[in-house]
Amino acid sequence: MRMGVLDIGSNAAQLLVIDACAGAPPLPVYREKRLTRVAPAIRPDGLVTPAGVDRLVAAVCSVVEAARAYQVDELIPYATAAVRDAANRDDIVAALRAGTGLDVGFLSGEDEGRLTYLAAHRWFGWAAGPLLLLDIGGGSMEIVQGRDENPAVSLSLPLGAGLLTRSHLPEHPATSRDVKRLRRHVRGVLAPVVRRLDWETRPHKTVATSKTFKQLACFAGESDPAGSRVLHRRELRTWIPRLARMTPKQRAELPGVSRSRARQLLAGAVIAETTMAALGVDRVEVCPWALREGILLRRLSPPSYGDNLRGVCLRDPAGIVTNLDDHRLAGSVC
Repeated sequence: MRMGVLDIGSNAAQLLVIDACAGAPPLPVYREKRLTRVAPAIRPDGLVTPAGVDRLVAAVCSVVEAARAYQVDELIPYATAAVRDAANRDDIVAALRAGTGLDVGFLSGEDEGRLTYLAAHRWFGWAAGPLLLLDIGGGSMEIVQGRDENPAVSLSLPLGAGLLTRSHLPEHPATSRDVKRLRRHVRGVLAPVVRRLDWETRPHKTVATSKTFKQLACFAGESDPAGSRVLHRRELRTWIPRLARMTPKQRAELPGVSRSRARQLLAGAVIAETTMAALGVDRVEVCPWALREGILLRRLSPPSYGDNLRGVCLRDPAGIVTNLDDHRLAGSVC
């Protein structure tokens, strides 16, 4: 069966397509990406502007057509924090339903963290020991820790790179005063998290997912002997003043940095470095698998896995719980 996951985020709608087989890794046969640019369309009151909603629907419509062209049998569409937390979320969902024929679901931040952790745990394997996972999105950051495939702790914090760019970094290049103010804010939000994680077993490995970490590792990281990208806190810290002095256009010229994410790159770097410092982490290893792979892994888990998908669910805007296997590519053609 050909399956797809459609991730509707603050910057882009991204499709991952696999030929599904229980027990096999979720290796992609096709990827598609269309810019949504929801983040700059979010007003101070939390509403996404009509123009932003139109761009979002057009992007999702294009990706759904690609899924149909590649004969996807089952599609799991979900939206992350930017849409999930929007003040006019119901209107956005209705517009997506009218424009694409899809009923888009949502995961809580904590469930996003659990599924991302599942993907990282499968990637690194049992030999990795206890894992600490960091994921910086546009609207939130997830911190997850555990030893088994079901983590002991999954936390979602309002520390997204796009969110904090809008609230704390109004100008680019940015002033050192604004960067310090942002760092203080991140430390304050992290303080209870640090106390909570002190109760857990010290992780053997810290891994990072999300586009933010991948882009930072492209120009500020290095490859380890196994070929994985590694980001060191000391190197990241030296880059923060340099990024602050750059315009978004200049940041987009750095290796691996896209134009659509260049403006929020500085906030992402500050969040990443401050979090690593607060948690006593000197290096993170970037994991190629993340939330989309985690959803597919959970969807393909055999009944003997335990909860048979009932433990992690997509939720519709009315709060009705719907199992992942109920989301199929159906409805009107764009």
